Amino acid sequence: MTYVDGFVAAVPTANRELYRKHAEAAAVVFKEHGALRVVECWGDDVPEGKLTSFPMAVKRTQDETVVFSWITWPSRQARDAGMKKVMADPRLQPDANPMPFDGKRLIYGGFEVLVDA
Repeated sequence: MTYVDGFVAAVPTANRELYRKHAEAAAVVFKEHGALRVVECWGDDVPEGKLTSFPMAVKRTQDETVVFSWITWPSRQARDAGMKKVMADPRLQPDANPMPFDGKRLIYGGFEVLVDA
């Protein structure tokens, strides 16, 4: 069964194109190291919550947009091995491909697929 890494971040709205280029470059590296698919989604209908919400989770400010992303891997083992290679890849080091958002507010996690209909 496939394995999924999920991400939610707040990106300055003015950095949309910069983020797209950053994500496209990163996607190449992830796929070279075993990822099956990389999907980046720019928030379009992401409501504020009263108790919980994507904007609250990433402490989104008025000049930011919520981004929701996921990477699909063949397995947890492939993800663990691939992610080590991705993190060591010089193309994704901060000086080569800096993150156009505050990485301290990035939410991420790995998920075992339960249903894929």
